[in-house]
This record gives sequence, structure tokens and C-alpha cells, in this order.
Amino acid sequence: MFAKFFIERPVLANVIALVIVLLGGVAMFVLPVAQYPPITPPTVQVTTTYPGANARTLLETVALPIEQQVNGVEKMLYMQSTCTSDGRYTLTVTFEVGTDLDFAQVLVQNRVSAAMAQLPVAVQQQGVVTKKKSTAILLFIALTSTNQAHDALFLANYGTIQLRDKLSRLPGVGEVAVFGVGEYSMRIWLDRELMRQRSLTPKDVMTAIQRENAKVAAGQIGMPPTPAGQDFQLTVNVSGALTDIEQFERIIVKSSSEGGGQLTRVRDIGRVELGAKTYGQFFKLDGKPAGGIAVYQLPEANALDTAKRVRAAMETYARNFPGGMSYEVPMDTTVFVRESVNEVYHTLYEAGILVLLVIMVFLQDWRATLVPATTVPVTIVGAFAGMALLGFTINLLTLFAIVLAIGIVVDDAIVVVEGAAKHIEHGQTPKQASIQAMSELFGPIIGITLVLMSVFLPPAFMPGITGQMYRQFALVIAVTALISALNAATLKPTQCALWLRPHDPGRKKNFFFRWFNSAYEPTERAYVRLIRAMVRRSGLMVVIALALVGLAGWGLMKIPTGFIPTEDQGYLILAVQLPDGAALERTERVMDRVAQLALGVPGTRSIVAIGGISPLDNSASLANAGMLYLTLKDWNERGRGEDLRSIYQGLTRKLAEVQEASTLVLIPPPIQGLGLSGGFQMQLELTDGSYDFARLQQAADEIVAAAKAEPAIQSAFTPFRAQVPQISVTVDRSQAETLNVAVGDVFDTLQSYLGSTYINLFTRFGHNFMVFAQAEGKQRLTAEDIKHYYVRSQSGDMVPLGTLADIRATQGPALISLYNLFPTATINGATAAGFSSGQGLEVMQRIADRTLGPGLEYEWTAMSYQEKLVGGSAYFVFALGILLVYFVLAGQYESWITPAAVILAVPLALLGTVCALRSAGAANNIYTQIGLVLLIALSAKNAILIVEMAREGRAAGKSILDATIEAAHVRFRPILMTSFVFILGVMPLVLASGAGASARKSLGIAVASGMLASTCLAVLFVPSFFVVLQRFAERKRAKPAEPRPPEKAPEPAA
Repeated sequence: MFAKFFIERPVLANVIALVIVLLGGVAMFVLPVAQYPPITPPTVQVTTTYPGANARTLLETVALPIEQQVNGVEKMLYMQSTCTSDGRYTLTVTFEVGTDLDFAQVLVQNRVSAAMAQLPVAVQQQGVVTKKKSTAILLFIALTSTNQAHDALFLANYGTIQLRDKLSRLPGVGEVAVFGVGEYSMRIWLDRELMRQRSLTPKDVMTAIQRENAKVAAGQIGMPPTPAGQDFQLTVNVSGALTDIEQFERIIVKSSSEGGGQLTRVRDIGRVELGAKTYGQFFKLDGKPAGGIAVYQLPEANALDTAKRVRAAMETYARNFPGGMSYEVPMDTTVFVRESVNEVYHTLYEAGILVLLVIMVFLQDWRATLVPATTVPVTIVGAFAGMALLGFTINLLTLFAIVLAIGIVVDDAIVVVEGAAKHIEHGQTPKQASIQAMSELFGPIIGITLVLMSVFLPPAFMPGITGQMYRQFALVIAVTALISALNAATLKPTQCALWLRPHDPGRKKNFFFRWFNSAYEPTERAYVRLIRAMVRRSGLMVVIALALVGLAGWGLMKIPTGFIPTEDQGYLILAVQLPDGAALERTERVMDRVAQLALGVPGTRSIVAIGGISPLDNSASLANAGMLYLTLKDWNERGRGEDLRSIYQGLTRKLAEVQEASTLVLIPPPIQGLGLSGGFQMQLELTDGSYDFARLQQAADEIVAAAKAEPAIQSAFTPFRAQVPQISVTVDRSQAETLNVAVGDVFDTLQSYLGSTYINLFTRFGHNFMVFAQAEGKQRLTAEDIKHYYVRSQSGDMVPLGTLADIRATQGPALISLYNLFPTATINGATAAGFSSGQGLEVMQRIADRTLGPGLEYEWTAMSYQEKLVGGSAYFVFALGILLVYFVLAGQYESWITPAAVILAVPLALLGTVCALRSAGAANNIYTQIGLVLLIALSAKNAILIVEMAREGRAAGKSILDATIEAAHVRFRPILMTSFVFILGVMPLVLASGAGASARKSLGIAVASGMLASTCLAVLFVPSFFVVLQRFAERKRAKPAEPRPPEKAPEPAA
């Protein structure tokens, strides 16, 4: 016998256990630590700039050519792009979860390359960048000036030149982005009046700079082939490239033979400045200008170790900072990860202590308690080795699995030691008792293990984010179950044989144990009397049980669904949008006020402001928008009224005082990189081929207005604006022809003076930077300025644009976004308290269905897309898990009928979960669904213990009723013990607080309440299930076979 082999070889049994602990211990220190496994859909981003182009021009000349090529790339989920009025184009392509990001980048890059020939020359010159987009932001670094000696331009470029490349090389860092004023650029600020006086156009300046600022490949003297006898080969260096302001100022633009050969240099027609490539963004820390560095994490990296490396590196780099410069880390998402993981570890310790206390109370023998107690370190630590083999990380899901596994893995050991103790009480030696107990329990242990493993196989194959989350949780539970079974079959019987002592009837128990037994033993006798009465009316009991199952199923369908619960991650996001057409300077003033108000709310610590980007438009560049990251105090530092909901409500009230802008408080998504916030995100689309943005605006506004009237929707907002004030310039081509002016020159002049023109590159500080030409700021303030720009005719006359163009006010979108090639408007929102995200999606879907007309459709994106993708698959997984349990038991019992006694007990657990969820007003979210799958195995486990023993009793010749009653009596104590061990083991989850509490509570409530219901109901109804089904099976076997007609005797051969 398997167990006897190890009982006689205790050293071998201990060696196996020690090897498992050793491997797990090593894995614990090398496994990466993260909040979640890599479950965020990978993204690839395509970016470029078309200086001076408006959103519509970008759409037609850049977006459509690129996206028509990229559309349908392998494993793409969806793509979304933004075209802004400052010439910036960004396309984000989102792929299926699990897609190789390097492979995806190559696919997108190949498609973009095919579109390059169709793009404008200015775009081709600056290039189109295709890169992997890291979505998991790790932390923000803010560079500040302590004595006001360094401006924002210096701080941002110090980050670009001195820090970005160094930080990018650190292990675990995926991307480093610098926020604030743009990187350095040599800016040529042209004075239109001086240009007119010298009959010059921006094109003349560009040509002169390109001619003089050149890198010359002059070659070598004496380079072969040369005549024989050449002794030297020397490289020729030509100083063609310019590097500083003075050199650019001295560039000769024009020379005149009149007046003694007068030279016109760049400094004569404008000024040269080492400025910024773009001025469309600012970065502030607590209201003071700063340079911002965002560090993103690689998907498989250890978040905590990566953040530690970044902080250590910054400490080193800071020693070389110029005087008066310092840095801060105002936001670090790993603080939440670290706190969440630590909270789960604390839960693990608390669960372990509670489990041991319950075991001690029931077994009432410290030697017997040691047997299951030693199971915990062997199995739990060994689970980390399994995680390493599976390629998993230490994250919330795998740790949840280990916490729940504590209550599961001790079950096998408890059953073994309980069985051995029973035989010792009947006079057997510990060794004999252990062998006898294992001969009875080996089958149930194998059955329970197979049930546990089979239940968690279907979730491992689910698609999308849900599948990834289920997979890690499920397979870790399966690994722990396997290790537990191996431990129970090898080490536990060995320990029982060595550690337990023969029964001593004269040993007196202490007061507490006597008190416990005086309460337990009457309960057990009452239970046996109740079972005896119930099995005599087994048919009625089955009907009652089925009614309860139906009630549980109905209740579960009525509970609102959710996806991933919102967590207090230690920071909030504030979105600010000013009226259409507001300038960046105005945006900065409003955001300063918003920051000041936000810091006045109790529970807040610091605030990072990034102006010039719209968080509600996929972080697109927009002068009248901005976002603020508000960091909260640590969870243990907050007092009463400083929880997430109170801070959220306080912020909302405070920001209502800001009348100059629309403000929105956003709770970050529970999974970094899945949308902007934890609410919903809907994309309205124009699918009729038109670009009727006014109609799109109207539809979005109608849906938002209808959503705000719904009690299930807390907030709804669309940033889309189709009627932004703009200026229309229409060139009179006939007039241009009359005045001998080329229309192309008019366009070039407008682009150079207003939009800026890229000329070429210069090298400084070891980096290449761009050279741009543009009109002075004071000559770009009003539409009237456009009339005073001059273009040179072919006859050499300077003609004002006011005589060639019609300039008038108009309206149009400042930003155009495409979603899967269709013009789109984004609607963001959040569900109200007491409503689930699933209810919010249903309400929005209903509103959209009745509001949208022909040519208008909607799609879900980000978190909402993943939630809709899951749909009702959780119920399918639940059903499939029950079916697999049935198949496993049918194979083990060699019966199609007997396993039904176990299967019918499983849905009874739902009754407890349904009641708990409804009383708590909680949603059936992904953690609840994970708990429901776990309950299948736990409920089946209790039923298996009764059914297995009842089958053995029946096979021994006892009547069905006697065998069933005895099985229920004998298994009552182990079932209560294992169930209470599990329930108390998960109580720390139910009572969770602090970082990551929402997830722990959802999971804890589901499994604790379900297990409580299963324990109370299964021990009552499983005996009746077995009696009815066993009688049916025996009647079926006893039914006489139909008599066959006699075979016709063969006729004799002729």
C-alpha cells in the first residue's frame, strides 16, 4: 500500500517534504512581485507631427493613410487615434491579451512603412515613430529648482538629456517620458516687417539655414585609388554644422550688389533663441514649475524592485545636479502594490493562526495538531515553486489563492489525523491506526484532489483579462491541492505513526476542552437524530433541497454583475477642461486654482499638474485642457472622514467653486493601463462615411444628458467639441494669378509664420535637436495679423495676404478622434453608489439604443470592452466546473448515479453567497465569481466525505439507511472541523481594510458565506440525496433483464 510504504520509511517522507519547502523557499525570493499578472492588453503607439496642420488636415493627410494600412493587423482588438490642431497625431493599437508585444510592434511598423509614401513631405522629414507603449506607470519624478535659478525649460531638458537615457537602461524600466516644456530647439523668430523690407520670405530663410547648417562628408586626402607612391591618407573635416545661437544669427540670408554689397543675416530679420520644440504643455508640482519624468514598467518586471532601482539611481544622479536643483517622487504606484501585497501577507499569517486554533480546539491534542500544522508551510511554501514553474508572479491573485489554500490544504491532514485518532481510540497502535486510516481515506483524498483540480481547469481557458485572472488563481489552487494530496499520502501518515500516542482513557482534558465537548457532543447527538428523521423522509428532503437550489439560482441571476471593484490606490485624477478656444496661459491659471483647492481637502498630500493635454481624449494635446494627479496620504495616516469616498465627495464639492472650467474627479482604474478611470467608456461613431461632427456632437450631448437623469449613473461627460471657434482662410486663386503669386507660396508663408516650419537638425549636449522658423509671438495674436503677412510675387513684389485671401471666423473640432477608422466621440462616466458597473453599462446601452439614428453606432472600449467581452461566461464556467466534477466522480465511483448525491450539494453553497451579497449590496464581480468556482470544490469535498463512507458501509452489507446515518455521524466532526478551519481562515479577507481591501472583501464574503451555507445545508441534505439515489441505482440493477427470444437452430446441411 502507498501510505504504508512511506510509514515504514519516515526519512524518505521527510526528505520529499523538505525538498518541496527548499524549492518553494528559493522561488519566493526570485519571483517578480506585481499588483496583477500581465493582464493589460498590449498596445503599440504610432506618433508623428505635421507642423502647422489642423485636425482636419491631419485626418485626411496622415491618419487615414496610416490607419487604412494598420486596420486589421493580426490579433488587433481595436485602434484609436487623435488628430490635434497643433499638428500632433497619435494612434494607439490595442491587441489581445497575451499577444507578443515585440511581434505586434513589427506588424504595425510594417503596415506604417507601407503608408509612408502617401504622407506629406514635412511628416516624412520628421519621421513616424512606432513603439511599444507601456501602460503601467510606475512613478513620477519631479525636478524642481529650490532657488528659482532654473526655469521649466532647463528642468525638462535636464531630464531629457541627463536622466531619460540613464533611467531607460535600468532593469525593469519599459519607457521614460518627460513632461513639461518641450525639448530644446533652435527657434528662428521672424519679424514680418523686417522680412518685408528686405523682400524676403520664410522659404528664403529656410534655404539659407539648410545651406549653411549642414554636415559635410568631405572624404579623405590620398584615399585610393591614387598614383603609386602616396604615403598618407588623411580625413578632411569640414565645420559645416552649427551648434550655438551666434552661429545661426550670422547665417547670410541675402546679399545685395547695391550699397557696397550689403549682407542680410538672420539676426537682421528676427532673433534666434535656444527655446523649446513645443510650448503646448507645462508641468507643475504643488503649483510650482517643474520638469516631470514618468517611468513606466516592463510587463514582466518586478514592480517593487524596479521602483527601488529607480529611486536608488536618482539618489546617485542627484549628487551631480547643478546647484539649486533637486527632485521629488510625488507619485509612486508601487506604494499601493507594496501595501496591498503586505496586507495579503498579513492576512496569510492571521489565517494560519486562526486555522491552527480551530484545529487545536477540535483535536484537543497538541501532537495531533502538529500534523496539520506542518502541512501549511510545506504546501504553501511549495506553491511558490509551482508558481515559478508556471511562470507566474507574486501578485494579488496568486496570493489570494494561497490564502484560501490554507483552509483547503489542512483538510486532507485533518481528515487523516482524525481517522487515525478514531482507530487509536479503538485500541490500535498509532502505526496500525495510520495504516488503517489511510486505507479508508486514500480514495476520498484522491477524489477530492481530482475534484479540486478539475474544477479549476475550465477557468484557465477563458479568454481576455478574465481568463488571465482566473488562470493564475486557478492553477495555483490546483498546484497547492496536488502538493497537499502528495503530502497527505506520504508525510501525514508517517507523522501520525510517529507523533500520536496510544489512547489513554484516564487522561483528563482541561477546562476549556471539557466545556467545548459539553457543547459539541449534544449538538452531534441532535444532528444524528435529525439525520435519522430526514433520511426516512428522503424524498421530501430532496424536493426541499431542490427548491433551495432553485431559489439560490434565481437570487444569483438577480444580483447585478460587475467587473473589477474600485480600489483606493492612494491617488486620484482630476480632469480640467476650459471653454472652447481657451489659451494655454488661461488654462494654467485655472489649474493653479484647482490645485490650491484640491490640496485643501483633508487626506491629500501633493499634486502634480500637467497642462495642455486632455485626459479624456487619450492624453491628446489640447490647450484648453489639463490633468492633475492628486496623491493622498498613506492609508495608515488618514483619520476619520479621509477614506476614498469622503475625499472624492469633498473634492467634488470644492471644485464646484471653479466656474471657469469643467472639472471631473476620476478614480484610477483598478488595473493600470485599462482606460483612464474605473468607470465606463463608450465610443460614439459616425459610420455613414460623413464627417458631420455637429451631428456627432449633438448625439453625444443627448446621451450625456439622458445619462445624468438616470439614478444608476453618477456622472457622464464627453470632451468632444465640434463647434470650437476657429479661423478660415480661403485663398482667392484668381486674384493670386492676377498678381503673379504662386498659391503654394501662400500656403508655405502661412505654415511658416503661424504653424512653424521644420528646417533641419543641430547637435548639442550630445543630442540632435530640431531647428524651427516661426513668426514672433506678438505677430500671431489675432486674425488681423494674417492679413499683414507678405508673400513675394514672381515679379519680386511683396504682396500682403489680405489682398489674396478671405479671412473669417468659423467653427470646427479642435481635436478629431477615430475609433476603428470611424470619427468618434468619447463618453466617460461612472455608476452611482449602490449600482454595479454591469448595471451602468446596461443603462448606457439602453440610452444609446433609443437615441442613436441611422449612421450612428457605439462601441465599448478599455475596461468596458473587457467587461462586455466576458459577458455571461462566468456562469458557463460554473456549469462546466460542476460537469467536470461529475465526470471525475463518475469515473471514480464507476457509477452515473451516485455522483449526483455530491453534485446536488454544490448549488446549496450559492444560497449563502447570494444572501451575503444582497445584504451587503455588493455586485457579482470577478472576485465573487472566482469564489463561486472555488465553492464548487469545497462543497463537493464535504459531500464526498459522507458519500464515500456511506458507499463503503453499504458495500459491507449494512442497510442504506444505517450506512448513511453512520457515515453522517462519523464524518460530522471532520466536516465541521475542516469547514470552520476554512471559514475562519478567510475571515481576515472578510474584515479587510487598507490598500486593496475591496478585492479581498469581495472574495472573502463570497467564499465564507458560501462555505457556511454549504456546511449547514450539505450535512443535512447529502444523506437524503444518497439514500434516494442509492435506492434508485439498486432498483435499476435489480430490475430483471428482458428475456431474449430463443435462437433458431441452424438447419441441417443438405
